[in-house]
Amino acid sequence: MNRLSAVLGGTLVQLLLLSSLSHSQQSMSNLERDRAQAILQTIANDVSKHYYDPNFHGVDWKARVAEAKQKISSANSFNMSMSYIAAALDSLDDSHTFLMPPQHAYRIDYGFQYQIVGTHCFVTRVRPGSDAEKVGLKPGDEILGIDNWRVSRDNLWKLQYVFSVLRPQGSLRLALQDLSGAQRQLDVPTKVKMGKKQLNLGGLSQDGDIWDIINQEETYEHLMRARYAEYGNQLIALQVPEFAFSEDEVYDMLKKARNFPNLIVDLRGNPGGSVNTLKYLVGAMFDKDVKLADRVGRKEAKPEIAKALHDPYMGKVVVLVDAKSASAAELFARVIQLEKRGTVVGDLTSGSVMESRRYQEQLGADTVIFYGASITEWDLKMSDGKSLEHVGVTPDDVVLPTAQDLAAGRDPVLAHAAQALGVRISPDAAGKAFPYEWPPAE
Repeated sequence: MNRLSAVLGGTLVQLLLLSSLSHSQQSMSNLERDRAQAILQTIANDVSKHYYDPNFHGVDWKARVAEAKQKISSANSFNMSMSYIAAALDSLDDSHTFLMPPQHAYRIDYGFQYQIVGTHCFVTRVRPGSDAEKVGLKPGDEILGIDNWRVSRDNLWKLQYVFSVLRPQGSLRLALQDLSGAQRQLDVPTKVKMGKKQLNLGGLSQDGDIWDIINQEETYEHLMRARYAEYGNQLIALQVPEFAFSEDEVYDMLKKARNFPNLIVDLRGNPGGSVNTLKYLVGAMFDKDVKLADRVGRKEAKPEIAKALHDPYMGKVVVLVDAKSASAAELFARVIQLEKRGTVVGDLTSGSVMESRRYQEQLGADTVIFYGASITEWDLKMSDGKSLEHVGVTPDDVVLPTAQDLAAGRDPVLAHAAQALGVRISPDAAGKAFPYEWPPAE
């Protein structure tokens, strides 16, 4: 996620939720209000104790908490109360400090994916057979607005956070522009699957909820696996969807790559992840120890070093990034640039680069509510003395897919990177390198 900015005396998160609730005012029980106040106080204490900047970069944190407390006292729903807590955290303008509210008792699937490309927002994928497909939504459609909110690079993540985490919607109204330039509006229904308010995690009987959780984890691990595409004996492309691999797994990834003189590391859509995985992947690219960044914390500053792995990959390297490449993915790309180890190709990255810890909390005894917050504990300064937070990584070669490319499933970014390494791949062929796999429909 990225940052929230003040808008008309409040945050966009608050305004979005007020807008979405205006047609469905709800009542809030005293029990729910007490729980919301307890969650606020616990999160506020965690931030006070652990946030990397004790001065909260000039934000009066106590005043923000007091304001949230006052608003919760008159809130008309538990969801609205959570929005006030989220807004307090958003005031810190920090990509890695945010609320993880209690999970809803249902799961949603909007049936399509979308992201920023350059300065425009496009539908990138539509789930086959989904309601989104049935109403006519197509890859390559440009999204001009969502529920009457104009979409931009600065606010898209805010919209996604509200509509996917804080306040899922029964449908989304999209203002669209198609390939011909014609504009239209679509109401895209949301697929909702009701879950259980209480889970049976005890025992190993076949009807226990633990098996559903295990199956979900196995599916996620499959979807997040590293994948390869080979082009003759000259080039291998490695897709890394997130930084969640052990040292041995990273070593195995690069073991295959050592048979090729050229390597493309595809980090498009990679949200980051483990600092250790980042160290392993950087260490696999150098025959020397490399400083990733200086970690600046509340009490000290110290360098983050990636140690060279045994038998590193020493061929030519190109890194692919886009607007969804964030955190550790951005650090990896920038280290490759700063150390002149290779070339970065694609789109400006997210600019969400801090180091945080997730504080998991719970409330209740018989019925337990789980919630928490991600809290930044370290700022990161690159070897050039600059931070990537709110800035991102600018590629050496900016290459963007067009709306027509998205509609046709072409990948001009991978094709361009391959050509830079002396290997000819058509954008059509490049688009088939890593076929997208939808998670199972709920």
